[in-house]
Formats: sequence, C-alpha cells, structure tokens
Amino acid sequence: MKSIQNVAIIMDGNGRWAQNRFRPRIWGHVRGAHVISNISERASDLGLNSLTLYAFSTENLSRPEAEVSFLFRLLDKFLIREEKKILENNIQFKVLGDFSFLNKKTLERISNLENKTKENTGLKLRFAFGYGGRSEILRACKKLNENQEEISEENFSKALYDDESDIDLLIRTGGDQRISNFLLWQIAYAELFFTKTPWPDFTTQEFSQIIQDTSKRERRFGQILTESIKEMSL
Repeated sequence: MKSIQNVAIIMDGNGRWAQNRFRPRIWGHVRGAHVISNISERASDLGLNSLTLYAFSTENLSRPEAEVSFLFRLLDKFLIREEKKILENNIQFKVLGDFSFLNKKTLERISNLENKTKENTGLKLRFAFGYGGRSEILRACKKLNENQEEISEENFSKALYDDESDIDLLIRTGGDQRISNFLLWQIAYAELFFTKTPWPDFTTQEFSQIIQDTSKRERRFGQILTESIKEMSL
C-alpha cells in the first residue's frame, strides 16, 4: 500500500453553514478562509507532498455578482495575511486555473508569492481558482497539438496546470458526494472521502483522522496484490 502523499479538498458547505446560522453566505466564506490556514499547516506538519484546494470553479462565476466579488477580495486578503506564514513554513504556493479575470493587484500578489516560494521544498500548496477539470484537459490537448508533441500520458500530465503527482486522496466537505469537475485527470486512482462536516467546521483533527483511516485502505491500482494471488492458488 502506498501512503497518502497528495491530497485534494473540495471545500464545500460555506454558504449553507452561514445560512443555517441566519447569517449571509459571505460570512461562511470568511470563516472558511481561516480554516484553510489551519489545514495547510497540519498538512505541512504531516509531511504531505501536496495539498490542492478547490477555492473557486469556473461554474462559480455564475453566482450572484456580490458574492463573486467578495470571493475575489477574500483571495486578495488571504494572500496578504498568509504570505509570512507560507514563507516561514517553507511552503511552495501556486494557483491553478484561468484566473485572468482577477484585478491587476491580486494577479501581482499571486505572481509575487509564486516566485518567492518556487524554490521552497516543503508542502506544495495549490489553490484551484477559476478552475475547471474539463477546461484543463482541453487546454492540455491544445497545448500538445500546438507544440506538435506526442500524445502520451507523460506528456499530457506535463501539459496540465501542474505536473505534480496524481492525487492519492480527494476529500469533499459539506455532505455532497460528487466530484464537481475537479482534477478529473489527476484523481483517476484517488481514494474518495465524503464528510458531512461543512468546511467552516472542518478541523485539523478530522483531517488527520481521514488521512489515517484512508491510509489503511488497500490500494491496488487495478492490480491484484501478491497476497491475493497466493490465496487464489491455495
């Protein structure tokens, strides 16, 4: 069994969490932003290779304009607030997706933080923002075609937003049990874990427990383990 090294999270349930408390949806996003810091720090402490967070999808652009604008500002504030901690913890930061619609100041913050941390050797923290799995796959196909490269799994993976290893574990908070167009290529053999806990209530303890429990699963990657072959021969 291979250990869990690359984790992705669909951070769902912010809006419903706030509405259940008779608060505006944006209040849930504010609380959720603080959870990101805690989970990222725990992922680093656990020695994970990468943590990819679904922060804003291409479909999210169809939400009410006020909520979308607030999420853009929240990203900007997160970059300002967390930069020092990211640098201190040797984290490599990168944003995945087509986020060209963000304002110039936020784009500069993203670029600056990516450049400052590109040589860091700790946790690879990825923010999927303006991201869609299908659009990423189409983008990779177009890139290979334009460069006249051979179509292979290796080249295709390199043409994605990030050429990191495949995802070992995908967690979705908030109770829904679907993938929502997230990392469609990278989660081909990922373990899936759905928790009813909304993102603002997601704790480092639950995160650690999920990883511990998932690590006990038998991951065969389409193969039959040696032990199973021996049993069949008896």
